[in-house]
Amino acid sequence: MIQTGPVILAMNHQSYLDPPLAGITCDRAIYFLARRTLTEVPLLGWLLPKLNVIPVNQEGIDRSALKTLIRVLKSGNAALVFPEGSRTLDGNLQAAQPGLGLVIAKTLAPVVPMRIFGAHKALPRGGGGLHFVPITIVVGEPIFFTPVELESHAKNLYGQISQRVMDAIVALRLE
Repeated sequence: MIQTGPVILAMNHQSYLDPPLAGITCDRAIYFLARRTLTEVPLLGWLLPKLNVIPVNQEGIDRSALKTLIRVLKSGNAALVFPEGSRTLDGNLQAAQPGLGLVIAKTLAPVVPMRIFGAHKALPRGGGGLHFVPITIVVGEPIFFTPVELESHAKNLYGQISQRVMDAIVALRLE
C-alpha cells in the first residue's frame, strides 16, 4: 500500500460494510465518498463529516463532490472510490463509471485496485440483515498513469481509464 502522497483506493462495492473494512486495511487516514442522503440520517449526519466523508449526490454527475475529491488528492491524501458508483444488487461486478477516470486524469494519483469478497452475503443491498460470513479484501499492485496516457482526445477517455482500473479489480482473486 502507498503510505505517502496522493493515492486512490479503487474497490468494488458490495455492501455498507465496504468503506469501514477498506479503511482498516490502511495505515493512514482515508477520505470516502458517501451517498448524500446518508448525511440526513440523524446520527450519521453528525458522524460522517468527522470520518472524512465527502457527500455525493448520486443523481447525475456531482461536480462539487468530484472537485472536492480532486482537491483532497492534490493535497496528498488517500481516498476510497468505488468505480461502479453504487452497491451491487446481485453481488456481481458491474461496469465502471467515468467519474474515476476524470479524477485520475486531473490528479495523476496512483490507483491501488482492491476487491472485496463476501460482503454482499454478509449485508446484501435491499435488506436481509447481517449474516456472519467470511469477508476478504485482496489488494493489488498500484497502477501508475502517465500524462502521455491521459493526453488522448478519445471520446470516452474517462470511461476507458475507469474501465482499466475495473479490469484490474476483476483480475484480483482469492488465493
